[in-house]
Amino acid sequence: MEKTIEDPPTSAVLLDHCHFSQVIFNSVEKFYIPGGDVTCRYTFTQHFIPRQKDWIGIFRAFKCFQDKLEQGLLKWRSQGQTLQVGWKTVREYYTFMWVTLPIDLNNKSAKQQEVQFKAYYLPKDDEYYQFCYVDQDGVVRGASIPFQFRPENEEDILVVTTQGEVEEIEQHNKELCKENQELKDSCVSLQKQNSDMQAELQKKQEELETLQSINKKLELKVKEQKDYWETELLQLKEQNQKMSSENEKMGIRVDQLQAQLSTQEKEMEKLVQGDQDKTEQLEHLKKENGHLFLSLTEQRKDQKKLEQTVEEMKQNETTAMKKQQELMDENFDLSRRLSEKKMICNALQREKERLEGENDLLKRENSRLLSYMGLDFNSLPYQVPTSDEGGAGQNPGLVYGNPYSGIQESSSPSQLSIKKCPICKADGICDHTLEQQQMQALCLNCPICDKIFPATEKQIFEDHVFCHSL
Repeated sequence: MEKTIEDPPTSAVLLDHCHFSQVIFNSVEKFYIPGGDVTCRYTFTQHFIPRQKDWIGIFRAFKCFQDKLEQGLLKWRSQGQTLQVGWKTVREYYTFMWVTLPIDLNNKSAKQQEVQFKAYYLPKDDEYYQFCYVDQDGVVRGASIPFQFRPENEEDILVVTTQGEVEEIEQHNKELCKENQELKDSCVSLQKQNSDMQAELQKKQEELETLQSINKKLELKVKEQKDYWETELLQLKEQNQKMSSENEKMGIRVDQLQAQLSTQEKEMEKLVQGDQDKTEQLEHLKKENGHLFLSLTEQRKDQKKLEQTVEEMKQNETTAMKKQQELMDENFDLSRRLSEKKMICNALQREKERLEGENDLLKRENSRLLSYMGLDFNSLPYQVPTSDEGGAGQNPGLVYGNPYSGIQESSSPSQLSIKKCPICKADGICDHTLEQQQMQALCLNCPICDKIFPATEKQIFEDHVFCHSL
């Protein structure tokens, strides 16, 4: 037999277990002319799904098939819907072609397929052959009517019959049509049964695969359990041997312990006697413990009193610490204020020295002015007013009075020293009077018109006072 490319998947499945009605071959000729390609057309039924390794093979039919066909002996089986063929397994194919898978099985045109057998691979004899559709599991899903490879004869072209033979043929055709319709109805019913059986078979196969996997797991577990039990048995045997040897050793040990027990009983008697002595000692110790407990109670009372005393001392210490902190804060405040007073006093002292220097300058300027006016300062009857006169008197020796009397009054600190502070009503020097002196030291007041000049404009102030004397 010829082969194409590679061998197809086959099996030794018997024909009684095949399903010839799931793929239907269409337009199969009675014979094909040798030397030409043969086109095989087939249709998938509703419940059949093709797979990648499905194939269509050409198988040899019965050698006496022609005689049986002429005698009407070749018929479809009513129950299995299988055709009597001349081969037993799918391995007896002559040639085959792979099936082309349709793109969309839901499309009606995809159900109708075809393959083409090349003339080189076709049989060269005139035996009967048939197409068979085999899936990738090696199961036959469809078979065609038998056909031959032979040249065309004249008998096939022109047949002359009589009227009686025509009527007989027509009657025979009607019977065949009727039988064909019955077979079609039976085929539809069987196809439905076949699809149901296929679904049930698929389900059973899945259950079988599940059970097989479970069975394999159980076998593995049983094997593992058996190995485990054998190991345990060996270990138990070894342990039994060890226990036997240890039992012998224990017997020897028991004899030794009995000897030790007798010795220990004698020692126990001595211990009992010693226990009685210790009991008496314990009673004596209990009495001493009672006396010590009374002494401990008194000590605890004294301890509580001491704790109360310590607590009071802690409270007194806390109060003293608070008072000390307050005194320290007050002392710090006083120190700060004293520092401020010292700074103010130093500032006033420097201001006093500055004013004394200015007073000397003014005296020299006054002497210069008097000498300029032709007068002698020592011959003047005017004297500087004292602090009790308040600087209100005028020098009678001057026509317009002393022009610098305001300066002397403003720069003399003795006037403020005997006045009361207008803010705090305190006698003598206070914070307010010191601030007032500092402000007066920083400005110059005209004694005539009370105009105020900054201390930096001293020359302008002197010219202004001099203008009043003109």
